[in-house]
Amino acid sequence: MRRRGFLALAGAAGLAASSAAQGRPHVVASFSILGDFVREVAGDGVQLTTFVGPDQDAHVYEPTPADARVLASAAAVVVNGLGFEGWLDRLVRASGFKGARIVASEGVKTLRAPGRRGHAHGHGHGHGHGSIDPHVWQDPRRVQDMVRAIARGLGKVDPERAENYRQRSAGYVAQLVELEATIAADIAAVPKERRKVVSSHDAFAYFQDRFGVAFRAPHGISTDSEPSAADIGRLIREIRREKVRIVFIESISNPRLIEQIAKESGAQMGGRLYSDALSGPSGPAPTYIAMMRHNAARLRDAMIAE
Repeated sequence: MRRRGFLALAGAAGLAASSAAQGRPHVVASFSILGDFVREVAGDGVQLTTFVGPDQDAHVYEPTPADARVLASAAAVVVNGLGFEGWLDRLVRASGFKGARIVASEGVKTLRAPGRRGHAHGHGHGHGHGSIDPHVWQDPRRVQDMVRAIARGLGKVDPERAENYRQRSAGYVAQLVELEATIAADIAAVPKERRKVVSSHDAFAYFQDRFGVAFRAPHGISTDSEPSAADIGRLIREIRREKVRIVFIESISNPRLIEQIAKESGAQMGGRLYSDALSGPSGPAPTYIAMMRHNAARLRDAMIAE
């Protein structure tokens, strides 16, 4: 997979030169979900490269020399921010990148990082105490602000198309409003006492905040953290005590730990959720909207089942 990604990114430098000649700025997105947002806002107005592709984990991504060459040629890089892309700053330094950095989470109301046992410990606003949870895209309402931030940033990089970016972002925001209503209806079909699940890592606090599904997880907000045996034991006891019935595997995570937790707690496997990456084109989550619809339907069906 890394070899295929290396070749694709190496070829992107040539495409960027071609797009520059056509007047289209070369824009880099840090990971697949942001890449989809940029595609919705910009259409074919930019030449887009995405570093961390479908079904890849941005938490543990290791940039390559090809990434540095691609970034050096870019007019802008679109990032989530909030510490999500821990590898980005050193890649910027290595590449000599001089373009614009568009931070999609700028101005988005944030939450503090959940505790290790999967409970959100309160609200923050990007400037408070403690670590901030970066997974803001799990709430479609917050994504509206992300999309507007991307449109503003692209408009500064490419003023001639600024109005087009604004109009396209407004159209996409309308789809996000509809998406939120669809998910809310899916979750409303589930009795409140059943809205409790386990996932692989703490990626769903914003979904919990918006839609009222309580998530627990053995891993923290990054998949490169490792839970201790004591952490796992506490989680299993909590699942039994609170009668959590469903556990989910995430597309970017090794399923073995979740399978062990299901076996020892007596919970049932609920299928696969997409947290930090889209699926490939042939999968169930090739776009952000498809990803969120898939997750909501999986959660609804698993939680409501007898």
